[in-house]
This record gives sequence, C-alpha cells and structure tokens, in this order.
Amino acid sequence: MNLMDRTRVLRRRLATQRLSAAPLPSAADAVRLLTCVQSQERDHAFFSLGLRSRSSTYAAVRAELDGGAFLRTHILRPTWHFVAPEDLRWVLAATSERVIRGMAGRHAQVGLDDPRHVGRSLDALTERLSGRRFATRAEVAAEFDRRGGLPARGEQLSHLILLAELRGLVCSGPLRGPHHTYALVDEVVAPTPEVDREEGLARLARRFFAGHGPAAVKDFTRWASLTIADAGAAIAANGDALEQVEVDGVPHWFDPSVPSRTTAGRAAYLLPVYDEVVLTYPTTGFPVVEGHPHGDGVDPFWARVVVDGTDVGLWKRTVGHGTVTVETRLASVTDADQRCLVRAAAERLASFLEKELAYTEGEGTPKLWREGRGLRTVR
Repeated sequence: MNLMDRTRVLRRRLATQRLSAAPLPSAADAVRLLTCVQSQERDHAFFSLGLRSRSSTYAAVRAELDGGAFLRTHILRPTWHFVAPEDLRWVLAATSERVIRGMAGRHAQVGLDDPRHVGRSLDALTERLSGRRFATRAEVAAEFDRRGGLPARGEQLSHLILLAELRGLVCSGPLRGPHHTYALVDEVVAPTPEVDREEGLARLARRFFAGHGPAAVKDFTRWASLTIADAGAAIAANGDALEQVEVDGVPHWFDPSVPSRTTAGRAAYLLPVYDEVVLTYPTTGFPVVEGHPHGDGVDPFWARVVVDGTDVGLWKRTVGHGTVTVETRLASVTDADQRCLVRAAAERLASFLEKELAYTEGEGTPKLWREGRGLRTVR
C-alpha cells in the first residue's frame, strides 16, 4: 500500500472538488461530481456550488434548480441534499431502506406508524401535486386541513413529506420566492433504468471516492448512512478502479482517473456551513491552528475559514437589501497575507450574491447557536 501524507491528501481534495482546480461548467455538474451535496442551509449550499463551477452568481445557481438541472430532496440521510435527476432513483434504492428503518421510532412518536394512515396520506399528497401543481409545505398543509383526517401541520406533516421523498414519490419543484416547493418525481424526472442494491452500493462507492477522495471507509459510511460491512463490500466491488493509499496508518481510497491538479493560485476559502470538503471527513480533516476561536463542532451560522490547507477561523454572513456583511473571527497567528486572502474570499461571496461587501474582523470566540442547544440537525 502506498503512503500519502495529510498535506497532500488535503491539497488533492481541494482540487478534486474543484475548489482549487478548473471550475466545472455548471452547478449541476458540481452536484454530479459530488453525487449528493448536503443542503439544509440552501443558500449557503448554492455558494458551495458556485465555488466549484462557472455558475458564478446566486441567480445562476437558482435558475438551474428551478429548471430541474438538479434537485433538492431528502436522500442519503434524513436531511436535505442536492442530487442530479438521473441519480435520484438509484441512490434512493441503495440507501433509503436503512434510513427509513432508522426513523421508525420517531415516526411512531409522531403518529406515522399505521401503514394505512400513511398510505392514505401519501395518496392525498400525490393528488395535490399531480399535474405539475407544485406546492409549498404550507399549501400542502392547507389542503390536508381542508380534507381532514390527514397529518397535522408541524412535525407530523414534515415527517410524512420526508418519508415521501425517501420513497421517491416527491422531490423539489421550482422555488416560489424564498420558499421550497414539492413535485411528483415521476412528473419531473425522466425514467431511469432500475439498479439493484448491490450494484447501487458499488456505484455509490465509486462516485463518492471520485468526488471526495482520498477518503476513509468511516468517511463513506457517515456520508452514505451505511454499515461498515456494506461499505467494505461496495469498495471491494470496484476492484482496481479505486486506488488505495495509507494516511497516518488508515486506508484511504480515491479514483485516479479524476483530475486532481491544482490550477488556481494561493487562496483562502470561506467554506459554507455543511460544505462537503469540511463536513465529510471525520477521519482526516483540515488541521486547526492554535488559538482558533472555536476548534470543534458545527454551527449553522458560523462556518470555516481555510487558508494554506489549515482551518484558521470562522466566518458569518448577514444578507441585506444591497449589501452582504461578512464578519470573520481569525486566530491571532493568521498573518497579514492570509488576512488579505480571506478578505478576497469575502469579495468573492459578495460577487456571487451580486451585493456590496461590508467586511469586519471581530475578536475572540463568537456566541454560537449550538451553545445550550445541542447539535441536532437543522432542517
């Protein structure tokens, strides 16, 4: 087994994910590269796609979503992801059964444990959306209220729609203002060949390591909600298509056919919350500098600043009518050149949003949303 040091791993990931390499033609191409892109913070996730593609504005990325070039739905895990239409059904077939089983207890708590009740509710949802009559969650709730005897607003309805997504019944429609809408999968996604679970898991492994490698088996199991046994079998099924290296004594895999040459100059990255290059890797992530304002955990508002392959601080944005305010909290060891790169990264965000930039550097550790609230997933 060949050895690869951590620095090279991190550099290769940035290039593989097209953060430091030539951007992909469209946001949808970035989604295809990564297969599924976590997106419960939708507008932040739009910026993740903009960083990797020539869809360089929020409006351009949104237009792709509205046009169905990629979808937003619950897939892989019980949270939102972007996924390409042609990947939706086979990824669901390979992963959703385990996710749904894992949620059975919660579904019982919210009154969704009666198959007949669930069946009637999904039928009603189908009737409301049929004919490409895209609807927001509030509009679905109003229809269910009118009919009576169907899931109530709040958690019960949210979990019913989540179940409909995991079963491949519904997915995203075009945005309506800031609001997400739902559509019937069979009306907005062209038919695709069926793939059995074993083949689907092997394909999922190949695609994961092609878009996220080098990565370890624990990175893959976290991302895809798989058991170690299923993940190991899926990796083995790819044979020599995946190359194995050892990083700090841990096996990692990547697809050697994927371009990984850095083409961009030295840069800082304001990585959006839940960005795939940060969240994916519990095994080998970016090292955190001494004096970091907050060294661990995930916060839905304060995200990571990476410069020179190192996590040097946090950033937060506040979007106004014509201005975006970007506040950073950087470790004291961050030098003047690095701070200039961070400001340039903030300018890139402002350009993406087509707004003027108001930039500030704060001091110390900010008050984080997660303090006193745990680390539950935000949907």
